[in-house]
Amino acid sequence: MKIVSQIKQPVEQEMELFETKFRDAMSSQVALLNRITYYIVNRKGKQMRPMFVFLTAKLLNDGAVNERTYRGASVIELIHTATLVHDDVVDESNKRRGFFSINALWKNKIAVLVGDYLLSKGLLLSIDNADFDLLRIISVAVREMSEGELLQIEKARRLDITEEVYYDIIRQKTATLIAACCSLGACSVKPESPDVETFRKFGELCGMAFQIKDDLFDYGAKKIGKPTGIDIKEQKMTLPLIYVLNNCSASEKKWLINSVKNHNKDKKRVKEVITFVRDHGGLDYAVQKMLTFKEEALALLAAYPPSEYKSALELMVSYVVDRKK
Repeated sequence: MKIVSQIKQPVEQEMELFETKFRDAMSSQVALLNRITYYIVNRKGKQMRPMFVFLTAKLLNDGAVNERTYRGASVIELIHTATLVHDDVVDESNKRRGFFSINALWKNKIAVLVGDYLLSKGLLLSIDNADFDLLRIISVAVREMSEGELLQIEKARRLDITEEVYYDIIRQKTATLIAACCSLGACSVKPESPDVETFRKFGELCGMAFQIKDDLFDYGAKKIGKPTGIDIKEQKMTLPLIYVLNNCSASEKKWLINSVKNHNKDKKRVKEVITFVRDHGGLDYAVQKMLTFKEEALALLAAYPPSEYKSALELMVSYVVDRKK
């Protein structure tokens, strides 16, 4: 957590004020809703998304932010939280970050309605303040996240994903939200400037590296973040596996696909798949790709003059690939 504190340090004050504004943005006349949103606010994670928004805005605006920046951070957090609440219902998940999920405590119907409520609050926050440029950025992100999830479901059934399709899926599913954070930060202080697209791309590259890092955890020797082999059990096609499937013999490929499709609950077989992927260069290849995305992200930052905000964003990129969970 030391690195996270270092990244947060240049935007510490903004983050504190943001928490108040975010809590206000969630408020409702319905007591049940307020009880649930209070619970949501109090189990927050590292808050990387608002940090991306504030660091980008301060980098581009001589260390200053404005009300639009706070609204941009609130909108992205409201909409992100809505998608997480809905995801837990879809995945029938009872826990998130060690806390009970909304659906576990209040059942599916209430969880879906809370997700809808948060989504509408996010959209109205932009509309009520005529932040239509910010609204466009976030709406595109929501559309892409939905498309990415559906593309993954469609392709996962056949287990024949190419590397290109995999990148399309993670670009939409994961990277698009971090891209939206950075472009929102830029757009809040420098609307219609080339910086908005530069930082969208920067966020996207960070997101791609972030997702590949997540894929790698599945092959870790220790249980870090999530149980080893869970992606295989869920028949998720990740980069290490895709690489090996495309670079092994026909008989090995048949064995791998059969293992993932029909033996994904067999612990011994899952372990054999993990070992096979590791021994055939799947992890090394994924690490190399992850580092390429990291370098491309840092190259985009290199064009900007030195500042504590630039340093924090550089640290953020490194943290994405070096984190332990």
